[in-house]
Amino acid sequence: MKKFILFMLLVLGSQIIFAQTKDLSLNDAILKRFTDLAPKRLKDLQWLEKKDVISWRNDTNDKIIIRRPGTRAPLREIPLSEINEALNIKMKRIPGIEWISENSFSFGFGQTFYHYDIEKKSGMAILEFPKEAANVDFNWKNSRAAYTVNNNLYVVGKKGLKIAITNFDDPNIVSGQAIARQEFGITKGTFWSPNGQYLAFYQKDETDVADYPLLDMTTTPGSLSSIKYPMAGQKSEYAKVGIYDVQKNRTIYLNVDGPKDQYLTNLGWGPDEKFVYVAVVNRGQNQMWLNKYNAQTGAFVKTLFEEKHDKYVEPENPVWFIPGKKDEFLWLSERDGFMHAYRYNTEGAFMGQVTKGRWVVKEILGLEKNNKKLIVVGTDETGLNTNAYCVNLKNAKAEAISKSKGIHRYKLNSEGSALLDTWSSLDQPHLAQVINLKGKIIETLITAKNPLTDYRIGTTEIFDIKADDGTLLHARMIKPSHFDATKKYKVLVYVYGGPHAQMVSNRWLAGAPLWMHYMAEKGYIIFTVDNRGSANRGFEFENTIHRRLGDIEISDQLAGVKYLKSLPYIDTGKMAVHGWSYGGFMTTSLMLRKPGTFQVGVAGGPVTDWKYYEVMYGERYMDTPEENPEGYDKASLLNHVKNLEGELLLIHGTIDPIVVMQHNLALIKKFVDEGIQIDFFAYPNHPHNVRGKDRIHLMDKVIRYIEDKLD
Repeated sequence: MKKFILFMLLVLGSQIIFAQTKDLSLNDAILKRFTDLAPKRLKDLQWLEKKDVISWRNDTNDKIIIRRPGTRAPLREIPLSEINEALNIKMKRIPGIEWISENSFSFGFGQTFYHYDIEKKSGMAILEFPKEAANVDFNWKNSRAAYTVNNNLYVVGKKGLKIAITNFDDPNIVSGQAIARQEFGITKGTFWSPNGQYLAFYQKDETDVADYPLLDMTTTPGSLSSIKYPMAGQKSEYAKVGIYDVQKNRTIYLNVDGPKDQYLTNLGWGPDEKFVYVAVVNRGQNQMWLNKYNAQTGAFVKTLFEEKHDKYVEPENPVWFIPGKKDEFLWLSERDGFMHAYRYNTEGAFMGQVTKGRWVVKEILGLEKNNKKLIVVGTDETGLNTNAYCVNLKNAKAEAISKSKGIHRYKLNSEGSALLDTWSSLDQPHLAQVINLKGKIIETLITAKNPLTDYRIGTTEIFDIKADDGTLLHARMIKPSHFDATKKYKVLVYVYGGPHAQMVSNRWLAGAPLWMHYMAEKGYIIFTVDNRGSANRGFEFENTIHRRLGDIEISDQLAGVKYLKSLPYIDTGKMAVHGWSYGGFMTTSLMLRKPGTFQVGVAGGPVTDWKYYEVMYGERYMDTPEENPEGYDKASLLNHVKNLEGELLLIHGTIDPIVVMQHNLALIKKFVDEGIQIDFFAYPNHPHNVRGKDRIHLMDKVIRYIEDKLD
């Protein structure tokens, strides 16, 4: 790797200014991170349908601005008062909208979806849904919405039309919600067909899944609510896919063969609505079949292809049909070591690899206007930046579009000729630009100022260190504004370390939350390294942790410690470590498996024994406890409590449905059994993360504990 421009944007130059006069408070760092102290953005910036025109909401959310890029004068401004008057409603601000034609958009307000015509300055309420509705999925093409109430699925339409798609009395049958605990890229449970003729939906039977009790302490006496929680090696949910025919008002289910606890993932529609495509993954997660099913009968048509891997396969994206070709699609796979696009036809014939290289495709945007090139979003070879790439469909030649390094998000216009490019970098708070497919800037819509100009904020650096085998690892260091290289500084290492996450990237503040800068000003160096197992560095970089969670990650974190100890300004006797979730597992692992490395550890919501964690994630990375007893035994923190040196604080939300509280309680019990004192704090009625104003209390607790114990 080139030295990554290695101190590339090394210092947060825009922060080193003479106007720094305010001290950042913890309250502001937590509560204003995404508001007053966040870089200014254009709200709801998007392309209009079938026009080379953009829209956004103004700062006060009381006006929609429509404009052609490259021209300063708006084509139109639509005030909130106009919409309210036309629809006879009383919105205080304009909500997010979806353009459904060049002259009309839809939006939801309360329990109602509305349609508004900007030319006629008129609109109407399209449909309403009940207050108890959840998982609402509106389809403007047929003016209907799917939603769930409790565990059943409904569809509502015009004139009060309401249809119960499912009507199960058994609470173990759940329809229309995400399944597999939102693994495999699954985020929702309903999928409208392209023209709205059908609604496909997930359904799961949780009869054999164990109940897990959560205490609600707000009632008198306290009460229990149970969730379904399949732990590694135990019985899991059984998935089905239903398809509701809107015109015929009937529901059928796909005829999926195989064990009932296999996974049905990445459901996608064909463009002609005749077929549904499902990636079926075995319980062991080392084999996947992309299957084609008849949408009218549910009949299995054929398996288009299979994927296998000794460790695991993890499909995360449905089929993406090439516009204008009803029988050709792209499939994203990590089969060559990096996530890339592969071309197939609907008979399963392989038509070539479309993207290649040591970089990761993150999203397919569409085709450029002559339909010969594909536009995708991906990382660069460092994994620290993202870019849009223009890829030749025939020879896989890819050209980066944006000229600026940073983390970019894109929207492609309907003509396939221009992109909305919103991005930031270490020293650039936020830009919104319109660019063509050569990367030429058509217009810069906004260049955000540094919102921290008036605050005393130190510097942030991104650089590489080496693991014990020479692998380059990305690291981030935050120094206080009063940094003096002749002095010694205490250290907080913040760690996550698990799959699907990246802590260090070339975005504003390098991705660090503001509380880290607050703490740095107290005289700390804040350090983070993305160890092997983390995201956006390729499949092998991630899957090296398979069956031995904690081993490689600890080794790489120790490489970070070794680097810190090589610096003359580090007080090596005053080092703390903190992390949450997988980071809580890593924090506790470092304290117990590498005693003496850190004097203080604060672990939030930690996994302490992988046999207590969920089937889908846990078995992917560890297999089952029966298949991998040595791996589970070594990773279990309960087996290492005798090694503790230093001070350890464990924190947990009492109704955590992700890393259930049994993890921390089991570890605490083991400490009690061994007569070892540690500290514990619970956040009543908080789930996996502590949010809102209580997060101030949480971070104050974390920081005070570290300060008290390191002094």
